[in-house]
Amino acid sequence: MIYNNLKGFEAALSKAAEDFKQIDRTNTIKLISNLDADGISAASIMVRVFKRLNLAYSTTILHQLKEENAKELAEEDYKHYVFCDLGSGQLRFLNKYFKDKKVFVLDHHEIQGTTDKNIIHINPHLFGFDGSSEISAAGVCFFFARAIDKKNEDLAHLALIGAIGDVQSKDGFKSLNKMILEVAVNKGKIRVEKGLRLFGLQTRPIHKLLEYSSDLLIPGVTGSESGAVQFLKRLGVEPVNDNGRWRTFNDLKEDEKKKLVAGIIMKRQSGGIKDPEDIFSNVYNLENEEPGHFRDAKEFSTLLNSCGRMDNASLGIGACLGDKKQRAMAVNSLMDYKKEIVTSMNWYKEHVSKQKSDRIIKGSNYIIINAKDNVLATMIGTIASMISKNNQMEDNIFVLSMARNNDDTTKVSLRITGNPEGVDLKGIVAELVQRVGGEAGGHQFAAGAVIDTDKEDKFIEEAKVLFESTKF
Repeated sequence: MIYNNLKGFEAALSKAAEDFKQIDRTNTIKLISNLDADGISAASIMVRVFKRLNLAYSTTILHQLKEENAKELAEEDYKHYVFCDLGSGQLRFLNKYFKDKKVFVLDHHEIQGTTDKNIIHINPHLFGFDGSSEISAAGVCFFFARAIDKKNEDLAHLALIGAIGDVQSKDGFKSLNKMILEVAVNKGKIRVEKGLRLFGLQTRPIHKLLEYSSDLLIPGVTGSESGAVQFLKRLGVEPVNDNGRWRTFNDLKEDEKKKLVAGIIMKRQSGGIKDPEDIFSNVYNLENEEPGHFRDAKEFSTLLNSCGRMDNASLGIGACLGDKKQRAMAVNSLMDYKKEIVTSMNWYKEHVSKQKSDRIIKGSNYIIINAKDNVLATMIGTIASMISKNNQMEDNIFVLSMARNNDDTTKVSLRITGNPEGVDLKGIVAELVQRVGGEAGGHQFAAGAVIDTDKEDKFIEEAKVLFESTKF
């Protein structure tokens, strides 16, 4: 049945919550979620709910829900399952293998198929909401948690961290996400401030903040470490403190921050950038956090993503729940993640600079990267995103990246440069999977698939044909 918007959504949540509260306390619940920031935030919300209800639980974090995963999970000795950020696109597997189980699916991906009676399916698409821009899986879990007990409204900030991870805050939160933000602000969990549109305001040294300012182009500074240091010195903002340590934005005095802001605007103005004063965006700071990795919701989200990509999702859940020991370990995981990014990008730069490389295939409107075993499969989407955001790339270039899993399958990620209207990357990947085989997933501007490794060459050939026939 298709409901229309909020009332239907809330009614379905209320019914699902009542069903959930009927679960016998002697049962252990199996929780399955995705390994990205949204999936980890969603799982954290559910873990907190289980703890508050004194329900025992066991958690599994997956990169993707394939048929073999569904079959193996269903064979485990549990009566109740909760899927977060997974399931809506794999309903046929859940119907097939979970017939004698009670299943809750809390997802925001596009729906494929219908559910059997034993499956309670909460998805915003059923109620006229867009799951790629108006609410994330963590947001769905938050509304579910609130329907179970209004006390769970104190988890609203976790839902927003998940939404940020799924790039749903680009122009400010809207629709259901905006409702969650209002709750988070009212509960004293999040403070919204205007700040520079730069990533890493809490933790990055200022010169690195400016060097990596891909979302905020500063001519002569973006992409240049020496350019960033010289720029700061010319402004009279010393990048190093008296102890010889690099300073962060938070270390600057108010007059230094004003100098920096004015300097960025002037640099953009003289460089002919359109709207040079458009350098601010909303910054979502977690009220009860000290300066560092956990104060800025965007940086928190990146840390969670790094935990998932480095196979440390449990540390991400611990970080969300405030465990100090696990937070310290999560920060270490972030450092490992950054090293892995450097290694992966160095591999890419080495191969892209070659005249001929069987690993990098370039066309008029695409670049295809087949890293095979040289890049972790969990990292290949991050690499595709970084390449697609490179300011030196022309707009409307498809970036397709591939890397191998350890089970004779290959992870595929698709991104696009610029911000073209009317492009649906998930639809393109679904079309390729239809031609070649595999499992597709993702959203309009970030999509992926898992295919059999022996189909890599065929997938690449089909992708080239499809890209070349795409007109903008």
